[in-house]
Amino acid sequence: EKITGMMGKLALLTVILDVYAQVALPPECDPYIILLKEEENCHKELWKHNTSISVDFQTGCKGMWDHLNCWPYANIGETISQPCPTFLHTNGEVFRNCTTQGWTEPYPPHEIACEYAFNDNFTFLGEVHSHLYFLYVKTMYTVGYAISLMSLSIAIVILCVFRKLHCTRNYIHIQLFLSFILRAAFIFIKDSVLFSKEDFYHCNYYPVGCKLVLLSSHYCIMANYSWLLVEGHYLHTLVYVSFFSRRLYFWLYMTLGWGSPAVIIVAWGLAKYFYEDEGCWETRKHTWIWWILRVPVLLFIIINLLFFISITRTLVGKLRTPDVRGNEYNQYKKLAKSTFLLVSLFGLQYILFAFFPEKVSDLTYKIWNFVELALASTQGFVVAILYCFLNGEVQHEFQRKWRRWRLMQSRQGGRQYNYSLSQSGTPLTQVSLLTRGPAASQS
Repeated sequence: EKITGMMGKLALLTVILDVYAQVALPPECDPYIILLKEEENCHKELWKHNTSISVDFQTGCKGMWDHLNCWPYANIGETISQPCPTFLHTNGEVFRNCTTQGWTEPYPPHEIACEYAFNDNFTFLGEVHSHLYFLYVKTMYTVGYAISLMSLSIAIVILCVFRKLHCTRNYIHIQLFLSFILRAAFIFIKDSVLFSKEDFYHCNYYPVGCKLVLLSSHYCIMANYSWLLVEGHYLHTLVYVSFFSRRLYFWLYMTLGWGSPAVIIVAWGLAKYFYEDEGCWETRKHTWIWWILRVPVLLFIIINLLFFISITRTLVGKLRTPDVRGNEYNQYKKLAKSTFLLVSLFGLQYILFAFFPEKVSDLTYKIWNFVELALASTQGFVVAILYCFLNGEVQHEFQRKWRRWRLMQSRQGGRQYNYSLSQSGTPLTQVSLLTRGPAASQS
């Protein structure tokens, strides 16, 4: 039985070390090195206490190393407890009794006493369905963020290239696009740091750079929420304030959009450093530290929702009045559409996810998590479509550039035109082409 137990223990140890061998770990965290050091320390302790401990070696139990724990000398009838192996990072304990036949087998077995650690380490290896689920989810949001990043980059280039699109409204859009780009970029960076070949790190040792990456990722997410609030406040100001300094407001928005998240993240980082400096700061043992990030996000969402309700109520009332002229009607209609798309698509949905209960079934959590990540990863793409590619001003600029290019191509092809430019009260430029030649009178 002892031989069978020893063989089973060695087989279990082999499986554990094989799992860890698949993950790139620093030397301080390598289980092979940890076990070698603990075995060396065990033999030193046993040799040091060889003469200092009073034990009847004829009837007592000699100290030994059983490949997982170090057991000291003990008298018959004595029960010794040892913690679970260090590299498992759990608080479980195993026990042995010293009998006339020697040491008993450890009880409870390591796979039971250290169940928490074994579950953590074998979740992705033992549960194929869970592994495939997280693989699909990671692939899904990676594709979504990649599409968003590319579309937002193109949108920023378009808004910067065309000079007639340079205005406070589009400057704010550019900052919002930039916050989405940074959010997507740091999602990729964080994944590359935290994950390796679809496996989680199995050790609580992480370099400082890992914590800085997570800190930066949270900052970009907070900045994204902050700039969504800026968009809501700017539209609210357009509706309720007749005259205001757009330049002054823009610099105040810059401070709010990029400055306030920095203050929040610094406070969160200090709390993590002093009270929960574990792993890569991804743990949530102290709930109050997590609320440092969650409370501002909830405030941003709720305030944006109030802006939406206020603007919608005001615009509906103005649109129903019979004395609203055509130009004002079109202006308010466009403003109402922009406000609805902005706050409903990127504010109201966060209300649902923000108050999602923590204790739910595993299937419900997986479905909800999938939907949330799908919407979050494609937000940037939707914003770029609505506020750049489908924007009337952007489309007009492309049409104007296209007409000008066609005109230049026609002139270079040998056909000469006499064209006159007439400025009307609208920003649109009217171009009339008069062909030189016998048919000039018929033009």
